[in-house]
Amino acid sequence: MQGTVGQRSRTTVAYIVPVVGICAAAFLLTNIFIYLYLDSVYQPGLQQVSPLVGCVPQHFKMPTMKDCTAWLQCLQINAEVHELKLIDQGAVKKVYLAEWRGQKVALSRLSSLNYLEDFLHGLSMLQALQSPQVVQLVGFCLEEHIILTEHHPFGSLLNLDDVLEKKHYQQHNNWEMRLRLAIDYVTILHYLHNSPVGRRVMCDSNSLEKTLSQFLLTNDFHLVVNDLDALPEVDMSRNLSVKCGHRELTGDFVAPEQLWPFRNNRKPFSDNLMPEYDEKTDIWKIPDVTWFLMGKVPGGDLVHFHLFQIHEKCKKKDPTDRPSAFDVLKVYKSVYSSMVRDSAGFRDML
Repeated sequence: MQGTVGQRSRTTVAYIVPVVGICAAAFLLTNIFIYLYLDSVYQPGLQQVSPLVGCVPQHFKMPTMKDCTAWLQCLQINAEVHELKLIDQGAVKKVYLAEWRGQKVALSRLSSLNYLEDFLHGLSMLQALQSPQVVQLVGFCLEEHIILTEHHPFGSLLNLDDVLEKKHYQQHNNWEMRLRLAIDYVTILHYLHNSPVGRRVMCDSNSLEKTLSQFLLTNDFHLVVNDLDALPEVDMSRNLSVKCGHRELTGDFVAPEQLWPFRNNRKPFSDNLMPEYDEKTDIWKIPDVTWFLMGKVPGGDLVHFHLFQIHEKCKKKDPTDRPSAFDVLKVYKSVYSSMVRDSAGFRDML
């Protein structure tokens, strides 16, 4: 009898050991897969996969095109580009949906010569900053004040919730996708603060709505910055700092250093006396933009919890105490990867 019991125990142990080993191996493989996935989505160099890979400078290639094409110039634009309808309008330019050889493009036309300097600045930034973080330039015609860019049907980031409410896209309305958008946003700031043409500040961002309107939502739910009309340079080595406009800014969204410092003394605003500032104004706004991006999806509260400390640093009154965009980005990516890993481990246990 004792021999039979001992035999059963050995058999049970012999059976359990391989099962435990298989579960451990499966868990390890799952984690390896997650790490490989994260590396494929967010490379260590903080660059997304570029749609421009294989194109030489001053060329473009939209997703449905086989070959790269040189930026379109006036002759081609006048002959081959056809305006379809007005889709957006601002102080600087009107934006039309247009078509070129079956490809939908966005045609921006200067609204008023009063804003010619802003228009030309935006074009120069588009030319200089072509990358995965910036909307793709398709062509331009200086004589007629026209800029052509890739068209993104979802429109600006202001439309995010409306897009995700549609039945076809509800599957994307989760904390993972929304946090990826926040990572894209901070990646863009990091790129602009370390761009090929110097440290650039997003000055057209004096409210949440205005900030969101500067970004386009792509078909695969990523972000590109679109409006570069107000992107001044900061360079402390040349004593070069910025002021975003010549009018008094108000409200909680803008950074404290952007507010008139003598308002409590009832001293009238004076542009000449207003101190200048740097790119840390962009850092102040990160928590508010991310709060919008996360929406009210399950898991969003946990994301906010993990980001609390870095967001607290972003809101430091002294701009020198705020982190860089790179520092924020490292935390965002760490939170994303750890939450994905935890979610996968929880599913494995089930």
